[in-house]
Amino acid sequence: MKKVYLSIVGFSLLCRINAYSQTKQDSIFNKPAISLYTPVDQKDTGVYRPRGLRLDEVNFVSSYYNQNGDHSAITGGIGTEKVVDLSNGIDLHWVWVDDSGHKHTLLTGLGIDHHTSASSAFVTTTGLGKQGGTRIYPSLDWTVENPEQGATFGIGAYYSGEYNYKSLGGDIHFSKKTNDKNGEFSAKLQAYLDHVTLIYPSEFIPVITPVSTGATYITTASGNVVLSNGGSTSKPSLPTKPRDTYTAAFSYSQAINSRLQVVFLGDVVAQNGYLSLPFHRVYFSNKKDTIENLPASRFKIPVGFRLNYFVDDNLIIRSYYRYYADSWGTRANTANLEIAYKVSPFFSISPFYRYYNQTAATYFAPYEQHSPTDVYYTSNYEYAKFTSQFFGVGFRIAPPTGVFGWQNLHELELRYGHYTQTTQLVSDVLSLSLGFK
Repeated sequence: MKKVYLSIVGFSLLCRINAYSQTKQDSIFNKPAISLYTPVDQKDTGVYRPRGLRLDEVNFVSSYYNQNGDHSAITGGIGTEKVVDLSNGIDLHWVWVDDSGHKHTLLTGLGIDHHTSASSAFVTTTGLGKQGGTRIYPSLDWTVENPEQGATFGIGAYYSGEYNYKSLGGDIHFSKKTNDKNGEFSAKLQAYLDHVTLIYPSEFIPVITPVSTGATYITTASGNVVLSNGGSTSKPSLPTKPRDTYTAAFSYSQAINSRLQVVFLGDVVAQNGYLSLPFHRVYFSNKKDTIENLPASRFKIPVGFRLNYFVDDNLIIRSYYRYYADSWGTRANTANLEIAYKVSPFFSISPFYRYYNQTAATYFAPYEQHSPTDVYYTSNYEYAKFTSQFFGVGFRIAPPTGVFGWQNLHELELRYGHYTQTTQLVSDVLSLSLGFK
């Protein structure tokens, strides 16, 4: 099984608001990285001066995701990777201006994903384990902008929780425009403090002996704890292990002229803690199996740039390139091209294409290819050598009278993408986003 996490709502939100986010590899196991394009951020520095808090915009995103493959990490690099995910997210933009003329923006968000995964059933040897889960992830971000100085400062907080994973995050972000307002430097410091619930494959479930009953607690693969003698007593909670991620992200955007804009991007990412997953099996060349074991630290450096060219009032070409390297031996390249064409003043179409390739991590080997003497090992194809392609099209309507004549619904966007990987992994995602003013 590969986890979808932010790949669904993230796909839709990143497409709609054009935000850059790809500190992870091109894999839907973690928080995939389906970032399509990002024009230079154009912040509102007009003379509008609302004096009180008001709701400025509401955005709603709904997505459907379907995946198929034959290299599940739960069964040691073989078996079904079938995943279906339904996601819904909403964010509210609140705005006010203080007496000094500083513009404040408060962004509150809430997302809910529900997924079913065929491979997760095989955490038990019988294939009768838990096959689905729900993830809830609220967020909060406050930003204050000084229009006269061209500077912004903000802080954010995030939470994500599902049955086997809890994450708490926060960030501090800052940006400063150049004197001529054609360039801008941005920086963000971000931390995620996660806890992984230790749910093991059924053959490796630890047994705990309760002091008071003489029986044993048996932890099932679905996370339940029962007494071996059928007695009733308070059950112990499953143990967890920490996983921390720290990111420093920097960017510089520059308007070269009225048609050409460029953005340079660079991140430094450090992870430490329990970076394996206990329900991922590994089968050695001697046919014996164990659970995945990876180093307790990882260092990543992605760097890249975006180039946006405004051909005319009806055509924009957006391009992107990123190089990625990490301390586990993976090297990767991403290239993306999107063409946004305005068919009419209120309707546009945006075909896109992304190419990605990566080398295998040092600790990866397929099913029954690891040596019993290996110190670190995984058969998770997130770390394998592969090439992928992602392509699709988006449609956006934004009539001045509102979508379907509803004045408050100022835009509607529908996007479809198809993903293929040389490991025979394929997926499709369909998303709908609505913007209310």
